[in-house]
Amino acid sequence: MPDQQSSLAGKNILITGAARRLGHHMALATARAGANVIIHHGHSPADAERTLLEIRSMGVEAHILQADLNDHLQVEQLIPQANQFGQLYALINNAAVFTPLSFLQTSLSDWQSQLAINLTAPFLLSQAFATSLQPDKNGRIVNILDWRALRPGADHFPYTISKAALAAMTRSLAISLAPRITVNGLALGAVLPPSSGSIDGELLKTIPAARWASIDELCQVLLFLLTGPEYITGEILHLDGGRHLV
Repeated sequence: MPDQQSSLAGKNILITGAARRLGHHMALATARAGANVIIHHGHSPADAERTLLEIRSMGVEAHILQADLNDHLQVEQLIPQANQFGQLYALINNAAVFTPLSFLQTSLSDWQSQLAINLTAPFLLSQAFATSLQPDKNGRIVNILDWRALRPGADHFPYTISKAALAAMTRSLAISLAPRITVNGLALGAVLPPSSGSIDGELLKTIPAARWASIDELCQVLLFLLTGPEYITGEILHLDGGRHLV
């Protein structure tokens, strides 16, 4: 397997939702591996600027693109804008809306917004990425999923449905875009506490590994999907401590 610390050198990667939280850590991890990072954000300009400065301090290039993923016209411009900095090698569909809504609590507006950001935006971006890839180049797509996508329950209803659909799209795209583009999913469990700061005290009892994942573990798996064998496609790797099994 290629050296993860150098095999992304000079390659351009677009990460949606890269200004904050997990997207921020993904951006730093790919930059440490030598990638030039295009930082997408929706409404976090200050966080995006801080991420930009951190990445540039590593001696690689970074650029910021803003787009509201609820607006398909803005989404459709992201790949052409990113390719202005050089041909993209990889697309990481990370941005998502995660709202604790039950089925009966979900309004049409909630439903449309979460599907737009969590599913339609990855569809449009993946399509634009594939059609813009030069004929002599290979590429990679990584869709950030959730353990709920393969074990749907009653909580976080529109989020779970959108991620389940994204998991299905991951596998379908792996077939549609072979052999030049690999498409894999990374299904996450407990990695970072919710932005609200509230933590379920019973959470660890539902995780066979009995702990939270580390940021380093997240970065290792992401880099594997970006630098590992091209013969791996259509896979969904779970970084959830076995939570999807129980």
